[in-house]
Amino acid sequence: MVKFLKPNKAVILLQGRFAGHKAVIVKNFDDGTRDRPYGHCLVAGIAKYPSKVIRKDSAKKQAKKSRVKAFIKLVNYNHIMPTRYTLDVDLKDVVTVDSLAAADKKKTTSKEIKSKFEERIKTG
Repeated sequence: MVKFLKPNKAVILLQGRFAGHKAVIVKNFDDGTRDRPYGHCLVAGIAKYPSKVIRKDSAKKQAKKSRVKAFIKLVNYNHIMPTRYTLDVDLKDVVTVDSLAAADKKKTTSKEIKSKFEERIKTG
């Protein structure tokens, strides 16, 4: 069978708190691990999307509306729907499985992801 769930592939989450949200596969575990004996992947996604910006908004308001909120999560393959798109942002060096272990690591990692996503949104 062809493996099409590869890193940088854009997916949509189908289950859980972030159902319906877009995410990107950072690392995949096709054979599973000892903790999770099923195929799953590490995803980084957008928890809160940027709002619509209009012309009359001030620069401060535009900056506030352009913010995003990010998340990282381990997700079962059954709970994601792949899209045909890929993302050109490299998150492999930022996100690791170890960053999910402690709450403070997870917070700092999601802030780094947030900055990468916002940078990508500004470039278009």
